[in-house]
Amino acid sequence: MPRTTVLVGTTKGAFLLDGTEDRDAWSVAGPFCDGWPINHMAGDSESGALWAAGGNDWCGAGVWRSSDHGASWQLSKLANGQMDAWLADDPEMARTFGTEPSPPAPFTGEIEALWSIRRGGDRLYAGAKPATLFASSDGGESWEKLPALNQHPSAEDWQPGAAGLTLHTILTDPGDPAKLWLGISAAGVFASEDGGASWERRNRRSNLDGPAPASDHPAAGTGDETGLCVHNMVRAEQGGGTDLLYQQNHHGTFRSEDGGRSWHEITTGLPSTFGFPIAVHPEDSRTIWVLPLNGDSQGRYPPDASAAIWKSTDGGDSWQQKQAGLPTENCFFTVLRQSLATDRARPAGVYFGTNSGSVFASRDEGETWHEIARHLPTVLCVEVLARA
Repeated sequence: MPRTTVLVGTTKGAFLLDGTEDRDAWSVAGPFCDGWPINHMAGDSESGALWAAGGNDWCGAGVWRSSDHGASWQLSKLANGQMDAWLADDPEMARTFGTEPSPPAPFTGEIEALWSIRRGGDRLYAGAKPATLFASSDGGESWEKLPALNQHPSAEDWQPGAAGLTLHTILTDPGDPAKLWLGISAAGVFASEDGGASWERRNRRSNLDGPAPASDHPAAGTGDETGLCVHNMVRAEQGGGTDLLYQQNHHGTFRSEDGGRSWHEITTGLPSTFGFPIAVHPEDSRTIWVLPLNGDSQGRYPPDASAAIWKSTDGGDSWQQKQAGLPTENCFFTVLRQSLATDRARPAGVYFGTNSGSVFASRDEGETWHEIARHLPTVLCVEVLARA
């Protein structure tokens, strides 16, 4: 069985959790990436390459990359931050700290941070705040902006979510690299079938659902839409041509069987309409997991302060609560949008990280859980890489 590495992005850098072959013991390495906030990570199981996307107003925006499983990292900076201006204005202070400002980065003044990174074909894609899409054809060393997204007719009406106007989710189709899906808070779902040269907005609710209940929330959209504040989105990967998508929205959980052209609500059976992450089984397109929270303005922690993963084996038509091994009393953590992922072992492993610095793992597809790391900084993302 391949070894498993859990890629963990936090507010204070990236960490790698390396598991034994049977996933019953874990080591922690890090922090990497000079302590940058790392919003999302990706890896290549064949080459062992790793990428970490992040930044903020102070650091700037960039992608860290490693070709040796985290032993060394190089930064490709897309935008300079306040630190660079400060160091340039005060050379004496720069000498005191033994550093110097970064050279001018190509998209300085256009973006503040990177929020997502994803491989698709021979390209890497990165999503930014404010919502902008970038692509790299050289493994993340250099980047170009794909302007068609920001030229979409709806762009002038996009509104920021609570964390800003963020392009936080990028999905690709291994069978057709020209197909892409994006999640933007709070503008909704966008899809391209020509490698990002053009985009279609896909927020329509299924005709089977009827109109959504009236809402005064600014991101609720119209009654015929899912809501514009997509929190996370995943694609079932059962081979080329699969157009089965799931999304956790600010206003519910949804399934699309036509590549996002229409969305069917599958919230019934869950304890709330609110949550951030969603994950799908790597081999069973109808098995999914979510982690509901109690609500937008009620604290954003598990309902009744009792942590639970909710699992469906029929595509969200019904749900079962899974709590074995999780803290079921006085639990007030939050699990953020990119912090739930699966591995490709049999049975599949499921992993999530919390804003209180814990990472939980299940070796039996979410039935039972154990904590594999604690006392990390706030966890912003969890991804999984299998390696030889």
